[in-house]
Amino acid sequence: MLKPRYIWLGVAAVSAGLVAASLVLTAWLKLNPCPLCIFQRLLFMILSVLALAAFLRSRRSAGRATGVLALLTALSGVGVAAYQVWLQAQPAAMFTCGGADPNLIERVVDWLGQRVPSLFLATGICGDKELVILGYSLAVWSLAAFVASVVASVWALLQGRRRLQRMCPFHTEITGSQGHK
Repeated sequence: MLKPRYIWLGVAAVSAGLVAASLVLTAWLKLNPCPLCIFQRLLFMILSVLALAAFLRSRRSAGRATGVLALLTALSGVGVAAYQVWLQAQPAAMFTCGGADPNLIERVVDWLGQRVPSLFLATGICGDKELVILGYSLAVWSLAAFVASVVASVWALLQGRRRLQRMCPFHTEITGSQGHK
């Protein structure tokens, strides 16, 4: 069976790879990422760091805590990507990001874009599907990647818990699965 720490390493590697791919595709195809795209890039960066920390600290309680933070980051990514997929499914110009009163995500992306424009400058519109791969927009692919990260994170956390219970000498007393003699 695959050890939880290697699941975390896989999540970290895939997340970092997706960030690198987004940077390469943006430059190569001259794409205009929107605030939601940039925020998803940021979430993949954070997810990569947290999953790597969970990999490095998997034998300690800090590894479990960073794993939970990675799971929460992936769940946030699911929400943001699902919202963008929903926006892209609406009739053109019906709903969009970048309105007169920017929301928290747009403010964070604008702030980051001013500091590191090569990574975080948002120039596109959230409802546009600039690049479609195999019939799906990048937002759909991002949603699939975040969902896979959630599944992998839950699995790693559950496997780590089972492993900890097997190693604990007081496992039966803690879980109550066997009576005392």
